[in-house]
Amino acid sequence: MKDFCKKFKNSILIFTALIMYVLCAASFFLLFSVDNPEITDISRTAAVTLSTYFIFMLLLSVIYGKYDVGRKKEKQTIFALSVTHILTDLVTYFELTIMKTNEANNNTFTIENVGVLFLVFLIQVILIILFTRLGNRFYFWIFDKEKCLIISGTDTEAEKIENALSDFGKKYTVNGIVSYDDPDIENKMLLADTVVMYEVPVEIRTRIADFCYQNLKNFYFNPHIADILEQNSRQLIVDDISFFTWDFHLISFEERIIKKLMDIVISLVAVIVLSPILVVSAICIKKYDGGKIFFRQKRATANGRVFEIYKFRTMKENSGNRSLTKDDDRVTKPGHFLRKYRIDELPQLFNILKGDMSLVGPRPEMLENVEDYTRELPEFRYRLRMKAGLTGYAQIYGKYNTSSKDKLMLDIMYIENYSIFKDIQILFQTIMVLFKAEDSTEAFNNNE
Repeated sequence: MKDFCKKFKNSILIFTALIMYVLCAASFFLLFSVDNPEITDISRTAAVTLSTYFIFMLLLSVIYGKYDVGRKKEKQTIFALSVTHILTDLVTYFELTIMKTNEANNNTFTIENVGVLFLVFLIQVILIILFTRLGNRFYFWIFDKEKCLIISGTDTEAEKIENALSDFGKKYTVNGIVSYDDPDIENKMLLADTVVMYEVPVEIRTRIADFCYQNLKNFYFNPHIADILEQNSRQLIVDDISFFTWDFHLISFEERIIKKLMDIVISLVAVIVLSPILVVSAICIKKYDGGKIFFRQKRATANGRVFEIYKFRTMKENSGNRSLTKDDDRVTKPGHFLRKYRIDELPQLFNILKGDMSLVGPRPEMLENVEDYTRELPEFRYRLRMKAGLTGYAQIYGKYNTSSKDKLMLDIMYIENYSIFKDIQILFQTIMVLFKAEDSTEAFNNNE
């Protein structure tokens, strides 16, 4: 039975996902059809509403992720699908409400059936949880855990990868750790299903990759800049010689204009909408110890230009300028909450309106860190090719204690894959950060 299911794994999972999506859509249209029968009849209203629902479902699935069972953590998949469906419901609901504003229904725009909307949310979340768990049970029933061999240069690096893999305990099990210069490395690779390389020199990594390819082993490796550039290269044949070609490029003039307009409009709207949170946060900080509300610090942005960043103060005044450690007693009580949910970052919206920063871009680093990181990693200066951002790959996927090189690779990935759509996608994905607050704000250990 398992062998049969493995052969048709993709078809079974696609069919399972299709049932989930259909049931979620049916819950919206059937419940709202009680007071709006036209959305289930053959009518213009039904056609427009259905089109809106499925177009937004498709777009938001691209942004947040689809039915990715077996690939992501169960909670991540459930949350991504829930956000996708809830936002789709809201857009379709407001469109339906607008369409009902006419002489035959409501003379003015009227919010109604709110209880039905929340019932739809509840039903869809329950369906998503059930089908995601069902899909994961099926996936991990037909596939055993991947036996992983970690190859690295130091024990610290190996421990870091082992901890990362342990977060996906249903998918991976570590059955060995070995240094990349171990003479018995090939025999150890033969005992594994997957080889995970971290900070392995390129020439050795190439040899290991060839061995894995020859022996049908999966392999992972963390990228260097050349790997990111290769990913964005195109094939070229000159006479009878094959090449990969990468063309040097920067953000175009038209893209700069659009990006600037997005920065101004979205930041202005965000300041207005979030003004209650900004005011309450300022009052809490001032009331706690009577100190300054804002923390200001010199940071580096595009082309190394220095500017002063604004953040809500989360630590005691005059507490020193060093990286945060776990259980750091410099953090105030309001500061813990502000940092956990990234509220301390909101004053940077004023930096964006001033033109110092962009909504999306590489993380603005302290000047001391820029100097230290550049000494350690000369390529760190490449991230200054774009204006610093409030959010970005490093802010979404990284943690506070993510290594400087891993953050750099995330920033380079953003720069080399830049597009207006990518910025919009990142802005939507930033919502996810608030729900993994403890991970994203994890500090350095005290011994680091």
